[in-house]
Amino acid sequence: MRTPLVTVILPAKDAGEYIGTTLETLTRQFADPSALKLVAIDDGSRDDTGSIMQRYAERFGRAELVRNPRPRGLASARNQGLAHVEGEAFCFLDGDDWMQPRRLEVLASRLGELGCDFLRTDHVTVTAGRRALVRAPHPWREQVTPAREAILPENESTMVDYPFAWAGLFHRRIIDRGLAAFPPGLFTAEDRPWIWRLHLRADSFAVVDAPALLYRRGVTTSLTQVRDRRQLDFAKAMHQVLDTVDTDPEADRFRAKAVWTALALSSHHLVRSRRMRPALRAEMRAGIRDVLARLPDAEVAAVLGRFDGPRRRVLARVLRQAGRAS
Repeated sequence: MRTPLVTVILPAKDAGEYIGTTLETLTRQFADPSALKLVAIDDGSRDDTGSIMQRYAERFGRAELVRNPRPRGLASARNQGLAHVEGEAFCFLDGDDWMQPRRLEVLASRLGELGCDFLRTDHVTVTAGRRALVRAPHPWREQVTPAREAILPENESTMVDYPFAWAGLFHRRIIDRGLAAFPPGLFTAEDRPWIWRLHLRADSFAVVDAPALLYRRGVTTSLTQVRDRRQLDFAKAMHQVLDTVDTDPEADRFRAKAVWTALALSSHHLVRSRRMRPALRAEMRAGIRDVLARLPDAEVAAVLGRFDGPRRRVLARVLRQAGRAS
């Protein structure tokens, strides 16, 4: 049996309503089914997600199904999948998203032609049947670029602000170099330290056009919708981002961007926390306060000077509590 061209890592929990669509689209990626290997991780589902995965696994020439008796979280489930990658390329897919036909065939071809470490693409959001194109925030298409050159400027959206693991394809040397794994145990924001490490330590990437990946928004079980203890991992993730930048040889070059990201996302999570239970909201604010307390004074002042009034007002109290002037 031939070695697959692409391994798809598909973790899911309680995705029975959508996982059939997700898996069906994977059957339409290559004319030769053996070009794709499926690694499906049932992360402690209580519905029929695992049984649907099992049925589809029988339709692929190469497939492995991993079952977790209890949920381990998206980061850990993706890492489980990395151990089963075969072939020269791999990608991630979430259990409520899907791909247009031949997306992976196009991406595998472009990865080989361009010879870079990884590819990124635009994606399409689907909200209650309405579709919208979200473009990867990079000005050059079909052009290989040093990965760290896509991090700045700090006050504009760049590729480290586009952390979606499923929006691209990766050469397996990303695994060999220790750049593919997610921070284990994080239940949310796991993609933030991951994307920073990828752009700081990989050599090259490109943004390319390809058939779309469709990202379903508004799913009630999605972590972007719930407000429970898992959201507290945001602060842990931001500490990891700051640690990654602080240990980089060009830390002084990229620190302002990391500070901008920390302040902007903290503002967002402070607003979202207003709908949390009081005790949980207090924990979230304490975690954010700890993140802000470690930020360097000069960069904080510079970033706040560029923020709009609403974001500064949201941050004002927690910045004072962290010993910062707002």
